[in-house]
Amino acid sequence: MDIASLALLCTATNLLIFLLKISTALDTISPSESLTDGKTLVSRDGTFELGFFSPDDSEKRYLGICTGSPELLSENKTVVWSVSNFTKEAREPIMQLLDSGNLVLRNKIDEDSGIYLWQSFDYPCDTLLPGMKLGWDSKTRLNRHLSSWKSSTDPSLGDFMWEVQLNSNPELVMWKGTEKYYRSGPWNGISFSGGIALKPNPIFGYNFVSTEDEVYYIFNLKNNSLLTRIVMNQTTYTRQRYTWNDVNRSWVLYDNVPRDRCDAYGLCGAYGNCVASELPVCQCLRGFKPTSLERWNLMDWTQGCMRNKPLNCETGDGFVKFSGLKLPDTTHSWADKTMNLRECRTKCLQNCSCMAYSNLDVTQRSSGCAIWFGDLMDMRQLPADGGQELYIRMSASETEGKAKPVMKIAIITSATVAMVSGILMISFAIYKRKTKSPEQTANNTHNNQNNNYQNEDFELPLFELSTIVNSTDNFSVNNKIGEGGFGPVYRGTLTDGQEIAVKRLSRSSGQGLNEFKNEVILIAKLQHRNLVKLLGCCIQGEEKMLVYEYMPNKSLDSFIFDQTRSKLLDWPKRFNIICGIARGLLYLHQDSRLRIIHRDLKASNVLLDKEMNPKISDFGMAKTFGGEQTEGNTNRVVGTYGYMAPEYATDGIFSDKSDVFSFGILMLEVISGKKSRGYHQPNHSHNLIGHAWRHWKEGKCLELIDSVLGESYHLLEAMRCYHISLLCAQHHAEDRPSMALVVLMLGSEIPLPEPKEPGFFNDKGGLEEQSSSSKMGSSSSNLMTISLLEAR
Repeated sequence: MDIASLALLCTATNLLIFLLKISTALDTISPSESLTDGKTLVSRDGTFELGFFSPDDSEKRYLGICTGSPELLSENKTVVWSVSNFTKEAREPIMQLLDSGNLVLRNKIDEDSGIYLWQSFDYPCDTLLPGMKLGWDSKTRLNRHLSSWKSSTDPSLGDFMWEVQLNSNPELVMWKGTEKYYRSGPWNGISFSGGIALKPNPIFGYNFVSTEDEVYYIFNLKNNSLLTRIVMNQTTYTRQRYTWNDVNRSWVLYDNVPRDRCDAYGLCGAYGNCVASELPVCQCLRGFKPTSLERWNLMDWTQGCMRNKPLNCETGDGFVKFSGLKLPDTTHSWADKTMNLRECRTKCLQNCSCMAYSNLDVTQRSSGCAIWFGDLMDMRQLPADGGQELYIRMSASETEGKAKPVMKIAIITSATVAMVSGILMISFAIYKRKTKSPEQTANNTHNNQNNNYQNEDFELPLFELSTIVNSTDNFSVNNKIGEGGFGPVYRGTLTDGQEIAVKRLSRSSGQGLNEFKNEVILIAKLQHRNLVKLLGCCIQGEEKMLVYEYMPNKSLDSFIFDQTRSKLLDWPKRFNIICGIARGLLYLHQDSRLRIIHRDLKASNVLLDKEMNPKISDFGMAKTFGGEQTEGNTNRVVGTYGYMAPEYATDGIFSDKSDVFSFGILMLEVISGKKSRGYHQPNHSHNLIGHAWRHWKEGKCLELIDSVLGESYHLLEAMRCYHISLLCAQHHAEDRPSMALVVLMLGSEIPLPEPKEPGFFNDKGGLEEQSSSSKMGSSSSNLMTISLLEAR
């Protein structure tokens, strides 16, 4: 047999489960024996068979189940494949096909002990059998996942994969290439929150195990005379479960996932609720509205929904209960098994980035706490007997009118008293006003509208509203260049030809009001070539606007994460951007009149001028330090997950070193062209920093560099940046360099220390979990920004 015609499969049981009843067949093979084409191994009860086969319409021959230590040889005795690394010393090893379909390599004396040197169940291919574990062994970092065949005639790996996604609240996820395709929802003690088909049945039972040592899904047969299996189908992109019909001698489809349109990942966007029985299927949750009504009406739901009334963490928010939901994507979540629901609510309220909470376990007395950060994705409405309760953060005004009946009398009494008092006060005000002159009345009205702002010493030019209106063509939609939590941004041109960018504060944004004051006060005092220049502001009536210099190339993220535009950023430009950002941060931390911690450094907050020079922007969340102060603490965490330092995300501690951590993540994004959020590799569950650390330890750093650079980059310079980024992203703040040292390292060839393990990384192959119930942080990266400035 030609070597090229041989290919190795993992557990191709979909072709090899022949259910043969051959009592005389061998189930073991020793090192002195060989398994040639035409010969097979059969398990003792005759259920499973191992041998060479050819898929339909294929002339190639394949071995159906992976072998361990035994070698796969061609006709000329050349070794085609072998496994030689075992955790235990082999003594008289034999290979055996068990009645479960598991091909094992064991020592001869270990029969029936369950001790194996190697087993095929640890390396499933496209099929999951009863007793197989789908998930992670944390000690060995083994990820047991399913991957489809490329086609029905080609058993090589396809792009359709099913695995356990490791995070603080793990769940099953299907991937189509690098994109999420379907997820099960988290396990609630009984089933997965989105698993309609996982209900009691006479064929199989199932369980989900999550401990420090292992995280996995498993199913077992209730009746050994029946047989069922799960297969990943590349042709239909479905996970199919089959049962064996012994009468017809055929496999019968039992169920498949995805099962309907609402199973498509993220179909309805953020805060959208997919209801399979409705037309259209996508609905906004109660208290939400389409982000873009025009696109929503065209059945484009990708932009999702937004709250009818914005949150205001500073003045207090509430929660609204939603029932029967498939719980949101847990990538950006946190869980604690020891807390009750009341403690869970309190914990969520303490963090302005916490958007929802729920019980972790719904069996008997509900227990545990699961909370979500950022936008809530991939929810659907389930039948009355399915789904879970989810408490979503809402504006306090949205929770009004939902008081319990026992409170109604008190509310009515209070309202009556307030109404009577109000009438008396209005009557008195009318009387007093009649005694004032018209001039006094006008002056008082003007002062009340503006005293909060005109008395502020902003140290900036004030633009007339008419000037801004004319420059932006009355805030024409054609001039709109962006939008954030504060409101929209418009491009404008002054009468002298100068181009400007106008950040217009939304009238309904309580968060943006604080950002506005903070940004004006801070940036008015800052002057540096790598900080965006604030030209002035406009405060007139209810209009409050910031006027910046216009950046024609917009933000850094619009380049590095775009497959086409990223080609415009060659290595010299990227290195210049890295150095420019570093100099800007150094100015904020050390050289400005005020010592400033930015707290929200990320790719979208770095703007590029016409020469592609970087300028740090958006100081709405910045904090100032005075005197010898080096760090601060807050119980209201704000910022962007994926860039937050561990000590800030978990304990609210921020310092110049938390900015350094964000800079390290940003450097990796510039080097790799990959986002910190949503980064995925099929063979592990690391985020971008974890992936970079893994490459560093394995000496494969070049594999992380953006492929669009080809070989045109400066190798030593790129590797030095890679090294510095890992130093900046180290877990402990005291291990990270200052920005002064970072600038020195970037501009010289001084020796660099060996980096220590980065933040949000552990040996399980996933993100770092917080073990203490007093801590709460991101279990993954999330670009959702909560634009709230805490009281200064």
